[in-house]
Amino acid sequence: MPINFDVVIESPDYEIDMKSGLDTMQGVSDATRTIGETLLLGKVPERISPKSSVRTTLKKTFKGSYGHSFRLDILDEEPRKELRKIGHTTFTELMSYFMKEALYIETPDPSDKAQAVLNRLGDTAEDLIKQLRKSAMENIHEIAVKFNYDVSVRHRKSFEERISLAKFTKDTVHAVQATRRNEKLTLTASIRRFNTNTGNGRLQLEGEDETVAFGFRISYRNVDFAMKKRFSENLDFNNGIDIERWKYMSLEANPIRRLDGQIVKYLVVGFIDEK
Repeated sequence: MPINFDVVIESPDYEIDMKSGLDTMQGVSDATRTIGETLLLGKVPERISPKSSVRTTLKKTFKGSYGHSFRLDILDEEPRKELRKIGHTTFTELMSYFMKEALYIETPDPSDKAQAVLNRLGDTAEDLIKQLRKSAMENIHEIAVKFNYDVSVRHRKSFEERISLAKFTKDTVHAVQATRRNEKLTLTASIRRFNTNTGNGRLQLEGEDETVAFGFRISYRNVDFAMKKRFSENLDFNNGIDIERWKYMSLEANPIRRLDGQIVKYLVVGFIDEK
């Protein structure tokens, strides 16, 4: 029932500053437990309790860059049942998804099974992402910020097979410090991904090659159905056709910017017109 992981700190001499290293591993532990409790117990924990039935256990070190193995232990029967229902593969896929979403990093389209879990979570998924940004993501980046060592979290599927879930660097930490700006921007964009249960997705600005995260300025439950439908219809129309034939929408949005000014997410205010 336990799920095995590695945390790898890419130090060239296989040793690290103890305080920063412990802070980073604490952040990895907190992120893992927060995601685990949300997925298996159905509620985002405001703080990590030693009495929780979802816990992390530090295991042995290994050769190579400085690293430790650890595992997620599920102690009670109800969360164990939920884990069996979700499955280890889907659980670790969602763990990767939430760690990256907390940093506004684009993720692959979720599998059908993972998407079904996200649909069930609804607004809780967004609450989980916000909780991860509060402290876990800052702690994970301690060693990257102070010593420029990248940190990787991997699922230890077997002794031979390890699957990378997320990587944290001195660049990804900027997303943790991103804040919403009150400036209103006009966007001409195509919808590339849209979760109709949470209101989050990815859009692609006209003339750009990469997508950017988006959501809505107001709570998604208060977004009117007509607006939701136009987003879904734009996504459906553009899927599977050449970019030259895409339809675009003109939107007004507030940006969430990193300290260096880069926009990591748009919060849609409304439509201007449709192109």
